[in-house]
Amino acid sequence: MSKWMLALYTFGQYIKPSDHPANQGFHERNDINLAAVDRAVGLIARSGYEGDPGPDCWGTQVYPRFTDDPHGDGWAPSTLSLWQDIESVWAYTYSGIHAEALARGRDWFRKGDWPPLVMWWTEYRPDWAEAVLRHEYLHDHGPSAHAFGFRLAFDPAGQPLVVDRARVREIAATNGRA
Repeated sequence: MSKWMLALYTFGQYIKPSDHPANQGFHERNDINLAAVDRAVGLIARSGYEGDPGPDCWGTQVYPRFTDDPHGDGWAPSTLSLWQDIESVWAYTYSGIHAEALARGRDWFRKGDWPPLVMWWTEYRPDWAEAVLRHEYLHDHGPSAHAFGFRLAFDPAGQPLVVDRARVREIAATNGRA
């Protein structure tokens, strides 16, 4: 097994306040989504959130400069996780309950000029502060081995990575049976 892990940070901002009825569909899917990711093939671990039951929080949760609410009162949902490979991330992100939520994303989240996610290879568990720095780096400098997205991804050696679409389909099918 490789010593490298793929870190994934996601960030979004609600159009309306978190507790607004317009976000009910998102909130209804939240626990189901978290249960699905916890069962997903290739997930190594995910950070929890300060004060919430579940996994430990990986440091103090901070937000990128793009947020309208730096205090994190629900206006800026974000995630931080570690994966075995990009195919596992892709399979989870674009299938099942998460894909259903993505299809409704415009109902809940602002369209920002920032990237919705950032990935990078790491040998250790990152914290929220590092994730935010990588996210801002991707926004400011574009994709590189230091910070990238799905469109232009890199392997642990810093070379462009081609996603194995057949493996993505296999993983998605396995996740769908879990």
